[in-house]
Amino acid sequence: MLKLGYKASAEQFGPRELLEFSVLAEEHGFDSVFVSDHFQPWKHTDGHAPNSLAWLGALGASTKRVVIGTSVATPTFRYQPAIVAQAFGTMGCMFPGRVVLGVGTGESLNEVPSAGIVWPGPKERRDRLREAIRLINTLWTQDRVTFEGQFYKTIDATIYDKPKQKVPIWVAASGPLAAQMAGQIAEGFIVTSGKKPELYTELTDKVTEGLGKAGRSVAGLEKMIEVKVSFDTDAQQAKELTRHWAALALSPEEKMGVEDPIEMEKRADALPLDRAASRWIVSSDPDEQVERIRPYVELGFSHLVFHAPGPDQARFIKLYSEQVFPRLRKAFG
Repeated sequence: MLKLGYKASAEQFGPRELLEFSVLAEEHGFDSVFVSDHFQPWKHTDGHAPNSLAWLGALGASTKRVVIGTSVATPTFRYQPAIVAQAFGTMGCMFPGRVVLGVGTGESLNEVPSAGIVWPGPKERRDRLREAIRLINTLWTQDRVTFEGQFYKTIDATIYDKPKQKVPIWVAASGPLAAQMAGQIAEGFIVTSGKKPELYTELTDKVTEGLGKAGRSVAGLEKMIEVKVSFDTDAQQAKELTRHWAALALSPEEKMGVEDPIEMEKRADALPLDRAASRWIVSSDPDEQVERIRPYVELGFSHLVFHAPGPDQARFIKLYSEQVFPRLRKAFG
């Protein structure tokens, strides 16, 4: 069944305002709310970065139905795996069946300033994430855990408040090796939209390969995609709204080594509007929105979480749920 979610952009809004938007999303039929986890935002001017773990507790208590989770947290540097296991174990007890731990290998923008580390290469980051997931799952299933891995250790550690229903772990992947890891060890797989179409085919193939290597069924894996949409009744306005998120259009090379939001903002502001809008599905036509989302659904992404760039999120939530959601459900079930 198609699931339609709301992306709570913690880099753009303060915690109270973000909570109001997310409660409104539940009221308008969204199935899930996923929050970003940043220590620093993509831009300094008018930026925000509320703590996602504290905020999720408030979201769970303020809603009744929606699935809630991170997209994504990094349980490897500023968050130690044991603390993540404790926090999500608590949320799983409080909001059973509604909590997802979305994880990724992280960004230097968040981890270097907060943890004071030298940013490691991709292999070490993947190895750390794999080990962190193993430790979190061990803490959720065993008591008195003495764990000695390559990166993390615990001594007689116990999570005393564990949910009866396991909190699923979904792994975000932008490359083939991380996608394969998601298929091997996770309950779900997360990507973001707006990149080259062939990348998504490669990533889904690698997830399937990982599932096969682990002897797992594809039916047990949730495939979620954050779909970046700028939808408004005025097409030019929809395009202009993407300016706030121009940093997403920077190439990996342009962002490499940038840990200062002021510098990131400077580089993003230098981009022309057409490039700033390039990651987004920009239109005023709800049928066009559906057709441009179609390729992702046909690749097996059945959990669509919509990220809108504009400041008036309440307007987006109402417009999208009224004009686009019925068409999506009619087209895809």
